[in-house]
Amino acid sequence: MRSVDVIVLGAGIAGISAALHLQARGRQVLLLDRGPAGEEASRGNAGVIARDGCIPHRLSASPMVLGAQALGLRSDAHVSWWGMRHHLPWLRAFRDASASVGVSRYVRALAPVQAAAVGEHLALARAANALRFFRPTGLVKLHDARDAEAAELEAHFARIYGTGYSELSSVELARLEPHLVARGLRAVYWPDGQSVSSPGGVTKAYARLFRERGGIIDTGDALSLTGAHGVWSVRASRGAVEAGTVVVALGSWSADLLTPLGYAFPLAALRGYHLHLRAAAGASLSRPVADVARGFVLSPMERGIRLTTGVELAPRDAPARPRQMAQALAAAREIFPLGSPVDAAPWLGARPCLPDSLPVIGPAPAHPGLWFCFGHADTGFALGPATGRLLAEMIAGETPFADPDPFSARRFAAGWEMLRFA
Repeated sequence: MRSVDVIVLGAGIAGISAALHLQARGRQVLLLDRGPAGEEASRGNAGVIARDGCIPHRLSASPMVLGAQALGLRSDAHVSWWGMRHHLPWLRAFRDASASVGVSRYVRALAPVQAAAVGEHLALARAANALRFFRPTGLVKLHDARDAEAAELEAHFARIYGTGYSELSSVELARLEPHLVARGLRAVYWPDGQSVSSPGGVTKAYARLFRERGGIIDTGDALSLTGAHGVWSVRASRGAVEAGTVVVALGSWSADLLTPLGYAFPLAALRGYHLHLRAAAGASLSRPVADVARGFVLSPMERGIRLTTGVELAPRDAPARPRQMAQALAAAREIFPLGSPVDAAPWLGARPCLPDSLPVIGPAPAHPGLWFCFGHADTGFALGPATGRLLAEMIAGETPFADPDPFSARRFAAGWEMLRFA
């Protein structure tokens, strides 16, 4: 049986980043996934490494709003009838965490991690020869009356934490993005973030860097993990591997492994779609643009303009539903001249989200040597390198660069049974 220092389960951006930071601290690391690195949610996002007001995504638990979302009458979020019936406890907990105290707690926890995100990405990209994917474009957010309160709250926290932003007049917006049409919308420019032209390309470049530095990447079944007497083992394609430390970074599949171990995390799969389209003749887009009220993002990518939808709360593995993308596409055409699709069909992926929108980063409460790094919701690509560093510092016994307590798994211990859903 092969032996390494650390096994990292999950070769998305979070797992790869944790593996690289552990490797930099002298650990021999095996990175294990069921398929090639970066093939799940890490490649399906808007490619934004945000530096903004850092407030969490919001979902409503109002019966009226949920009904409209279940009927497909709103494009910002869709909730399947199954999701509405089985996720009501989760939605109520999510709503409670979206109150003022919960939002303040979220921002206080995540602001230092977001502040480090661009630097951590660029450090890895420089080492991985992947700087060609990165662009110092910032991000434009468009708001209407439906999300005015959230826009004000985001600006409030940006001022507290010293994040730069500017409200754009129609003339200023036209100068920044000449082909964007935003009549009646409030435009806010967040200049300090970065965007990438291929999230999948970045993730795979980081995986190559890990391998070039002596890391081992293998395929296998994470659910084969067993542990006894301080030693963990897992079946990989090239035979069983054992280690004293295991990191669970399986995204929306983390609960499949952890529930049998007694950790019934209230983890929901927030599904999302994207589609690449050509810009209409003569039109161009220089940076990501998020229409916050309607839930979509337009982002220039290598394959064209990527349109990402709002969230869909549905069973993780349920068949794709086309209506939300159709709504997002119709809305996107109102603000930017999009041409024909490049893709034959929209991509669909699932992002893991906990009720307080914060990831779980840190040790398992009842299993020595088992560590968690999942639940990033829609911030996984942006924050993966920073949370990977935070986890590696904790495992190595270093002083973490950010307070790890808000990310502890123990915050769910009292409510695991109450929040558990089928």
